Amino acid sequence: MSKSISTVTTVPAGKATTKVQGKTIAYWSVTALLAGALTLSGLGQLMKLGGNVDLVANLGYPLYIMQILGVWKLLGVIAILTPRFPRLKEWTHAGIFFLMTGAAASHLLDQDYGSGGFNVILPLFYAALNVASWALRPESRKL
Repeated sequence: MSKSISTVTTVPAGKATTKVQGKTIAYWSVTALLAGALTLSGLGQLMKLGGNVDLVANLGYPLYIMQILGVWKLLGVIAILTPRFPRLKEWTHAGIFFLMTGAAASHLLDQDYGSGGFNVILPLFYAALNVASWALRPESRKL
């Protein structure tokens, strides 16, 4: 006859609170950085600032795509920062991921790497921030 020994591990209340606070700080730090980057990028596309026109034109996309992408980015920022609506947040994170990896793929396939690979690395960095924000989200923002 075998006996099963169950062990109960307890975590001191102070450590559990610190872990949750650390995760919350990490979530909001990453999410704020992502929101700021998407806001600046979206506004830049809507206002046709900087090299946005050249980037789109060099890839062969019509310039009106900038208005569509700019609006989507700004709506995405609103969705990930607004409380509640966890299903909308899930879809928004998926959309941001597809948007950013699609941008990186477009530049890769067109061999438009930019200086030091910037045109590929930046959207992949944004995609990574998006994944980190999604992974660190608190329970109240999950389905």
